[in-house]
Amino acid sequence: QVQLVESGGGLVQPGGSLRLSCAASGSIGSIYAMGWYRQAPGKQRELVASLTSGGRQNYADSVKGRFTISRDNAKNTVYLQMNSLKPEDTALYYCNVNARVSGAWTYNNYWGQGTQVTVSS
Repeated sequence: QVQLVESGGGLVQPGGSLRLSCAASGSIGSIYAMGWYRQAPGKQRELVASLTSGGRQNYADSVKGRFTISRDNAKNTVYLQMNSLKPEDTALYYCNVNARVSGAWTYNNYWGQGTQVTVSS
């Protein structure tokens, strides 16, 4: 199995910045993609950003130019640098990893518990 531990959420004023981290651990064979989703109250979970092992990035239109995703493959960790935060960025942010456990042939999606980001003055 793969365990994900997220950190870095909190309360920030509009225009501020936060950096989320998500470390994957367990019997990891390989990781294909790592990313972040978010879910605001009353809304569906949506993709914020993702990054494949080959370096392909994907961002939601609403965060392009403000958020940056990166990963440290040696540490199996993905980061989300969030700048120029807006109140509409307020949500529970979930880490997502597409990984293959050691000895397995297939990849599965794993989710973190979520970290709250609140943007408010």
